Amino acid sequence: MSDHENAPIVTLTDAAKHFGPVRALDGVSLSVSLGDCIGLVGHNGAGKSTLVNLINGGLAPSSGKIAFAQGQTAFGAGVRSVFQELSLCANLTVAENLRIAHSALNGFGWRRRARAEIRASLDAVFPGHGIDPDAEVGTLSIAERQMVEIAIGFASRGSEARLVILDEPTSALDAAIARQLLAHVKQFCANGGAVVFISHMLGEVFEVASRIVVLKDGKVVAERPTPEFTRAGLVDAMGHVAAESGGVATARRDFGPEVVRTDQGLSARRGEIVGLSGLAGHGQAAALARLFLSRSSAWHAGKTPDVVFVAGDRPRDGVLPLWSILRNISISILRNDATRGMVNRQAEAAVAKDWKTRIGIRTDDVTNPVLSLSGGNQQKVLFARALASPAPVVIMDDPMRGVDVGTKQDVYAMIRAEAARGRTFLWYSTETEEICQCDRVFVFRNHAISAELNGTDITEEKILEASFEMREAS
Repeated sequence: MSDHENAPIVTLTDAAKHFGPVRALDGVSLSVSLGDCIGLVGHNGAGKSTLVNLINGGLAPSSGKIAFAQGQTAFGAGVRSVFQELSLCANLTVAENLRIAHSALNGFGWRRRARAEIRASLDAVFPGHGIDPDAEVGTLSIAERQMVEIAIGFASRGSEARLVILDEPTSALDAAIARQLLAHVKQFCANGGAVVFISHMLGEVFEVASRIVVLKDGKVVAERPTPEFTRAGLVDAMGHVAAESGGVATARRDFGPEVVRTDQGLSARRGEIVGLSGLAGHGQAAALARLFLSRSSAWHAGKTPDVVFVAGDRPRDGVLPLWSILRNISISILRNDATRGMVNRQAEAAVAKDWKTRIGIRTDDVTNPVLSLSGGNQQKVLFARALASPAPVVIMDDPMRGVDVGTKQDVYAMIRAEAARGRTFLWYSTETEEICQCDRVFVFRNHAISAELNGTDITEEKILEASFEMREAS
């Protein structure tokens, strides 16, 4: 390689970013060279997204320096970003979304070229994807949208990608599709590209990263080659020692009467944690949506709703972006303490303060806008909203997307405690590890239940078997 090829793509020297009194990033020095795959880890609010936006040119540093190869800009250096909060335009097709990121794609026949380019990138990253380049993004599942955004990140777009930043890229993908992406990342780096890989799924970080950088409170607290870390050591460096196997269903429990039964065959008993599994996009989310809508009033909500919903797709189904953290939490319980239709502001503030502490929402003031929080902390707000409600049935649509390992353990503990008090959970997850911790699991394939697993039958092998091969009804 020439000296230019050996030079780092980007170098940060004591880079800091302050938002008023908040030090989102506090003096980070880091370099990324061709062939690197850097695993960037840290709890929600540690500064990962701010660091990404400094590298990709979305933010300018408050102090310190950022330099790109040969004095170029981030764009000129071939830096691409795939964000945790998906940025596709729902009313445009897959190919048209590529055009937004590819300004040179114009003139007569640009749609034909766009279709060919995005199809080639999807084929390279996700063989057998089945996504139509002419499909409107709004008609795609969240997993398919994430696949499209990743494919756009790796697409040629007139100049080859040299550094691709992947922020929680597998959060909506099932295990089989995630493996395709991890294989592509390793091949991309082996061919001379570079990746910054951000994930709370530490097994994926260990699989693909050549070097791991740990952020805590806006500072790099550890950085060394991946083989020099253990999982326990990495979690300890992040500042929260989480149990390796802290599951939801730790022991056999006695459940109450059946409280959920759908025409599709999905059922749940009082106090039971029921998992929905299978390949992404095979009807799990739709089944939960139908259940929620069938048990919710379209025009009037009582003081005790029958069901409550925790969304995994935060921007579309979860946060109320113009409201404060407090209002996003309290909307589920405003009627509970209201007098003659008047909201009890003191009780509302007390509930928000209590859940801020219980679930560890990282903010100094719950009256701050909800969008001031990191993605993982926004997800905590959605959990707080649901669990503060008195609803006996909690429906969760892949709710752990982008949530750090420490927070997951805290949420698992809350789920266990709420289930022990008689609350019922229906929990769709793309993470097999989480599904294996449920009391009972329904596996979906082609929008139908292909298997019902109980007890010791809830294993990754049996879930995968039922995901790929429809079992005959017994």
